[in-house]
Amino acid sequence: MKEAAVAANRSVALPRKKLFRLPVWKRRTLSAADLFVYGAVASVLFIVLCALAPQWIAPFSPTEMKADRVLLAPTWQHLFGTDYFGRDVFSVVVYGSRDSLIIGVVSVLIGSVAGGLIGALSGYIGGIVDTALMRFIDVLMTIPGVLLALAIAAALGPSLTNVVLSVAAAAVPGYARVMRGTILSIKGRAYITASRSIGTSGFAIFWRHVLPNSLSPLFVMAAIGIGSSILTGSGLSFLGLGTIKEIPDWGALLSQGRGYLTVAWWICTFPGLAITLFVLSINLLGDRIRDHLDPKRSRA
Repeated sequence: MKEAAVAANRSVALPRKKLFRLPVWKRRTLSAADLFVYGAVASVLFIVLCALAPQWIAPFSPTEMKADRVLLAPTWQHLFGTDYFGRDVFSVVVYGSRDSLIIGVVSVLIGSVAGGLIGALSGYIGGIVDTALMRFIDVLMTIPGVLLALAIAAALGPSLTNVVLSVAAAAVPGYARVMRGTILSIKGRAYITASRSIGTSGFAIFWRHVLPNSLSPLFVMAAIGIGSSILTGSGLSFLGLGTIKEIPDWGALLSQGRGYLTVAWWICTFPGLAITLFVLSINLLGDRIRDHLDPKRSRA
């Protein structure tokens, strides 16, 4: 009997364990939205690499002028052609990404911090402080952001620092409004009331509970705001209010190439495509960050 039971157990085919399994990212079917997001990440990383180490990407010096290569159409040697000075347009676009990226990132940092601080103080303190700060923000919001940045840049003069400050100042009202609304929605929740009931100080409640739970909308807005800040900064440079340097940024390249649009379309076309690609990639990443931080929206 024992031998028969052993033979029967041996005859049962046990499932074999797979020794090798595909990684999760290979087993998962990629959707079109995922492909767009991965492409956006690759585009942003490439432009950041161009800004940090342009000498690794650009095949020529952005200041190298060659009289025998003026206004050459795009070829394998000059991917974006050459301009009226004989410079390689691709190299100039690569080196010009640094100033454009500085304008977008630094202005968003300054604007989000300043606007977030104003909105946090206004929403949490309330009373006359809220009234005074919000009336000031309302006055700024009556002026279109581009017009406000243009007025500030014209008053300060053309330089990279002034462009950053102008774009940041134009973005402050939006961040302040978003932060104030988030603070007001958090102040009335049950755990805030419970913290007050046990004697927790107002500053401790703000620092431990209110502020950490109110930063998510600000992060999403800042991520999307980088693209709009680059557009605004490029517009100021296009109008001649940006930085005056030997290596122009993308907005200044557009301004320099507009006079040759009918003769050499590539001088301003490729900088415009670089702005479009970067802003589109930033907006895609901002939408994905918003969906990640807002589960209800992602499920909808």
